[in-house]
Amino acid sequence: MSSAPARILITGASGCVGQHIAKQLLEQSDAELLLWLRDPAKLTAVPANHPRITLLVSDLREQQAHADELATVTRVIHTATAWGDPERAQQVNVVAVKELLGRLDPSKLEQVIYFSTASILNRDLQLLSEAEAYGTEYIQTKAICLGQLEQHPLAGRCVAIFPTLVFGGRVNGTSPFPTSYLTAGLRDACRYLWLARCLRADASFHFIHAADIAQVCCHLALNPHQANPEAGQGAVRRLVLGQPSVSVNQTVAELCRWRGVWRPPGIPLWNWLIQLLIKILPIEMNEWDRFSIRQRHFVHDPISPPERFGMTSHAATLEAVFEDAGLPRRGAL
Repeated sequence: MSSAPARILITGASGCVGQHIAKQLLEQSDAELLLWLRDPAKLTAVPANHPRITLLVSDLREQQAHADELATVTRVIHTATAWGDPERAQQVNVVAVKELLGRLDPSKLEQVIYFSTASILNRDLQLLSEAEAYGTEYIQTKAICLGQLEQHPLAGRCVAIFPTLVFGGRVNGTSPFPTSYLTAGLRDACRYLWLARCLRADASFHFIHAADIAQVCCHLALNPHQANPEAGQGAVRRLVLGQPSVSVNQTVAELCRWRGVWRPPGIPLWNWLIQLLIKILPIEMNEWDRFSIRQRHFVHDPISPPERFGMTSHAATLEAVFEDAGLPRRGAL
């Protein structure tokens, strides 16, 4: 391995996770960072003019302008993604990934850390058949890309990261990091707490803080790449990033305690009641949402919090997440 500083490309570098990764790498290494983003004004957690930072400003579909830089990188952390528009999702999440891998120099490249989503995996970290059948354009394209990545000549140098529900930033927007969709959603969750506290749901999930995702990614990126040590996996190493699973009931109880709200005996959310609530509440449902309701328990084994790599989580509990997010304990949201 070369003794020269690593040249690490981070795509989606202005996002919540991307900025956490960039900041930690800047502080913990001497690596040269190539930050690929569309809008430099959104880069708030690291200085754009830092001597070890180079900005690559464009959409991920516009790669030719960066061909020379891409051919020099030794590590890639690919967080960029797209959703909402099916055509753009296909071009960014599948086509552009394949093009990017083709522009890397195999003689220099040591590792690719590819971001997917834990939603496409079952408990045993195998691809859910329902992901392509029922998934949104985001879910479908992530499933397709993972399948292609497993067959790629660079598969043995790839680590696929599957974040679970991601918290990050602050509910009032005062963090130097962007606020994740889940953290922003804490406000709405608290507004509906008057209803949620009266219900009981048989469902569970994992969560992870963006700072803890960054810890794991930095650990991987700053150490020699290893062949996949996990049993039952393919050439691409699969790591589901999450804390131990929590139930929906536990989450509601934690929110009630945090907000000082009394939680009465609850009404079980039977299937017929769920269908009724879907009809009377302003909730839009697609086939993937309906599958998720049937699935209920999105849990995985093994999971990979920072502790699995000898580190300490920034936010290992829901209470720590609420504290970090600046969620008010009382009063207006």
